[in-house]
Amino acid sequence: MAGNVREWCWNETPKGRLIRGGAWDDPTYMFGNLSQAPPMDRSAKNGFRCALYPDPGKIPQPAFQMANLGETRDYYKEKPVTDSVFEAYKAEFSYDETDLKAHVESRRESSEWIQERITFDAAYGNERVPAYLFLPRSAAPPYQTVIYFPGSASEYQRSSQDLESYVEFTRRLDYIVKNGRAVLYPIYKGTFERGNAALVAVIEGDQSSHQHAELLVQQVKDFRRCVDYLETRPDIDSKKLAYYGFSWGGEFGGIIPAVEERLKVSVLIAAGLSPAGRSRPEVNDINYVSRVKIPTLILNGKYDTIFPLATSAKPMFDLLGTPAPDKQLKLYGTDHVPPRNEYIKETLAWLDRYLGPVR
Repeated sequence: MAGNVREWCWNETPKGRLIRGGAWDDPTYMFGNLSQAPPMDRSAKNGFRCALYPDPGKIPQPAFQMANLGETRDYYKEKPVTDSVFEAYKAEFSYDETDLKAHVESRRESSEWIQERITFDAAYGNERVPAYLFLPRSAAPPYQTVIYFPGSASEYQRSSQDLESYVEFTRRLDYIVKNGRAVLYPIYKGTFERGNAALVAVIEGDQSSHQHAELLVQQVKDFRRCVDYLETRPDIDSKKLAYYGFSWGGEFGGIIPAVEERLKVSVLIAAGLSPAGRSRPEVNDINYVSRVKIPTLILNGKYDTIFPLATSAKPMFDLLGTPAPDKQLKLYGTDHVPPRNEYIKETLAWLDRYLGPVR
């Protein structure tokens, strides 16, 4: 059952006991995901459900067996492509520097920020990319700016009209604006009004397909066009841009900073390398993560089953090309999402460290 508390189950897992269903403060997709927690975990979001079996002998034994949390890859045994091959792959994310034809479609002011909805030409086809820019009231321009890449729940939303009240903004972004930095939330290909059931099937389907690779390239191009746009704004400090990815966006944190050289710092929450997917080599994590050189902070739960610590999150951290003093992996006693008060504190401290305090 979705919402309220999640359900503690009898089944063992590698780190404790199985947790099913999504709690009130989980991303919506966690309803269909398996989680785990230590057997004696008593978090406010974890509960249990009592069941009476009229005929216990008819319950199949596999119902009580150890949970299978899926396949994993051993990234430590995989080798990235050579530099010359990588340059060819990197060129896939390039595009002609055509006119953005940017237009501010709406502007809404509140006591804490100014929200602008902007559109500009995509780097492919005849599409337009919408993006929401939140400008802080508590600081003076030019603003340091954080560019967000969301979790996969955005694939299933069909309108960004109320983005300011959407959970990805209220839980993971508003504190950054209140602290004095601008936030840009792009509407990537395959999310909100730029998505549909067919694109969801491509994103969630066969990662080795040409369609999946093509869509990923378009999404990265959307991000890069956002940087192009920010460089045109006199109220934005384009020398102080940060990447901020959550979950799905956390995985992209192993690719985007390797091809977008105008970023200065990265924060990844609930992140990791693709644990089982075998993307085509031109978009495969292993060929990019070691080419990420900027300061990177990763905040993860120890018991995450989407990006398991040993096979996904830790390999991402270890394989990052960032010098050791400029990368950190902080772990918490949670599954997929770390405690909000912790990622607020750590994110702001990391941005202050590498972009400087806001003015």
